[in-house]
Amino acid sequence: MDKTLEAILWKMMRTLFKAHPWHGVSIGEHAPIQVTAYIEIVPTDAIKYELDKTTGHLKVDRPQKYSNHCPTLYGLIPQTYCGTRIGAFCAERTGRTAMAGDGDPLDICVLTEKPIHHSDILVQAIPIGGLRMIDGNEADDKIIAVLRNDEVYGEWRDISECPKNLVERLRHYFLTYKEIPGATERRTEITHIYDAAEAQHIIQLSREDYLESYGEFETLLNRALAGGEAMVRHA
Repeated sequence: MDKTLEAILWKMMRTLFKAHPWHGVSIGEHAPIQVTAYIEIVPTDAIKYELDKTTGHLKVDRPQKYSNHCPTLYGLIPQTYCGTRIGAFCAERTGRTAMAGDGDPLDICVLTEKPIHHSDILVQAIPIGGLRMIDGNEADDKIIAVLRNDEVYGEWRDISECPKNLVERLRHYFLTYKEIPGATERRTEITHIYDAAEAQHIIQLSREDYLESYGEFETLLNRALAGGEAMVRHA
């Protein structure tokens, strides 16, 4: 195929087709200090939505089992993956053995004062800490962040600035959102609440896990897109 035509086709594909929220959206040039977050759930949702990792569409996972709703925007950080590094770090911090990452993108909760009622959107978020959650024998960290430029929360840079009752609401939600009514055993546990520095480290580890699992795909795609745009500019 003619190189100029190939470049034009690449540009058209970027214009005509929606990027996959996990693989096709950048984590952000300032990561891990500031990251892109793809929002799957908003506080008014009584249904748990999640990204279908194969198609990139938002799907219904399940109705919420109880009346409590997630108190923040909730979603994932693109181009992250909870694999061996995330599992090993969780094991190191908890003193446990044989821990694994949960095999999903890294989860993120985004605090904002403004009511946002629509999911399937991208926002810019500043991580301030996180919850070390274990689901079964898998690390399932929840990064806590603030919406960039938010009027109320936007200046926070560490979870120590967050009211304890707000953190407790998040803890309660994640400790109960997978429970089956009537169950006597809790499936999830939260072992630590950690600060911004540790949250940034976990984001970096998840980024390394992602590159190990999907790096070839990402490198080839970015190289092709960058080369196509360059050829269009010089055509």
